[in-house]
Amino acid sequence: MDAIDLTLFSSRISAICDEMGAVLQRSAFSPNIRDRLDYSCAIFDRDGALSAQAAHIPVHLGSMAFAMQDIVSRMSWEEGDLVILNDPYLGGTHLPDITMISPLLVGGERVGFVVNRAHHADIGADTPGSMPVSTTLQQEGLVIAPDYLLRNGVVQQPLYDNILAVLRNPQLSKGDFEAQISANRVGLRRLQAWVGELGVAGYREGLLALNDYAEQLAAETLEAIPDGCYQFEDVMDDDGQQNFSLPLRVAIEVRRGEVKVDFSGTAAQTAGNINAPLSVAAAAVYYLFRALMPPQTPAAAGSFRAISINAPQGTLLNALYPAAVAAGNVETSSRIVDVVMGALAQAIPERMAAASQGTMNNLAMGGEVAGRDWDYYETIGGGMGAGSQQPGLSAVQTHMTNTLNTPIEVLEMSAPLRVTKYGIRLASGGRGDHRGGDGIVRGFRFLAESTVTLLTERRRVAPWGAAGGEAGSVGVNELDGERLVAKCTVKVKPGEELTISTPGGGGFGKEVNP
Repeated sequence: MDAIDLTLFSSRISAICDEMGAVLQRSAFSPNIRDRLDYSCAIFDRDGALSAQAAHIPVHLGSMAFAMQDIVSRMSWEEGDLVILNDPYLGGTHLPDITMISPLLVGGERVGFVVNRAHHADIGADTPGSMPVSTTLQQEGLVIAPDYLLRNGVVQQPLYDNILAVLRNPQLSKGDFEAQISANRVGLRRLQAWVGELGVAGYREGLLALNDYAEQLAAETLEAIPDGCYQFEDVMDDDGQQNFSLPLRVAIEVRRGEVKVDFSGTAAQTAGNINAPLSVAAAAVYYLFRALMPPQTPAAAGSFRAISINAPQGTLLNALYPAAVAAGNVETSSRIVDVVMGALAQAIPERMAAASQGTMNNLAMGGEVAGRDWDYYETIGGGMGAGSQQPGLSAVQTHMTNTLNTPIEVLEMSAPLRVTKYGIRLASGGRGDHRGGDGIVRGFRFLAESTVTLLTERRRVAPWGAAGGEAGSVGVNELDGERLVAKCTVKVKPGEELTISTPGGGGFGKEVNP
């Protein structure tokens, strides 16, 4: 392919992922998918190697890229099939993330796959929002091993019924499932039409060229990192089970453009739910290195060929079944980014920022109103770490999540509560030559008895500054002015107010500006 043909190929395959995402968003019933955009779409080749993705959720996409080949090898694939899964130990991340995979066959020959993954606020956990302070995987909800939701185009009704039976609001959830199925159908139609234009051989030649180009751009980026071994350590505040300051350690060895990322020395898997499957650790590593590459780098498997990852089994970053993992996908993934950034700052300090808020400030809640159950889940933004050339942004989602906030009007129509405050947490970013971004203050007054679960981090250990910059402020969770621990489930009475003040980002540079 010449440069123009390759650019057109890259744009078109990415556009299919974008259209899948648009269909999923506009068809979904829940605010979590429809308004917050907590979903991701991608295309894989016939063997499960990443071919393209939309600019959706990094922790979704990186973990799919890491785990998809194993999923493909486990199943037999026929036209009209759709496989559903959420098992973190068989290709998922955590149970609320439901993945749907559809194969494209042309003339009986498997050509590739379209995939989407969406976060469901209810997957049958004991607490509303399905993000409990858990100690085993089974407490987190329904575990779905890879299975056929559609086989030869026919819905496998017993499986579908079994899934819906454990959910609090099955009609709402069914709407989201149907939206995911529709997104894959649109992706298959667009991909099939395009492959029909190119021919199967032409499509595969395009994928080879795309991956080679991605590998070339990745090599230029990785070769610019000086050879050496760079180490860093950070900690998780706690696991929700009275285990504190659990270390994450990384050693990054760079040799002539080959990168080995080793998490040996990281804490053993723990009783609480901050454990993560290896696919989540890989997602965080892939995300950060991808962010260093030129913007035009294709989101294809070739961009990661020179990066290898080791996390010993039985640790926080490669947990063994049935360890609880609900917060590993959201909180531990954020800390992995921090430790990898801290290590790379020793090699390329001008390209590494200070730590961002380092948490997704997970808020899950629900209850019963007028005889009907309701569930809600959201993540809350915070401060971004400052860099060598600019201050950090305030009140944004950072790193491993890429969701929007839930508009106040949508939230108040969906749940029995009122938003009492929503603004920037002034002066919470760390000072420095460039100041870290400020966090958010978000307040909720409940109109009905509700159950609230918080899974948050950076409440004890602040986001660090870089190059002498000050740390950002730690986050604070309060119920009617009384401080709550970082990870907890509480019963809230009508009239009580929950306030979440999210962390600021670290500052960059020694000069302290106001």
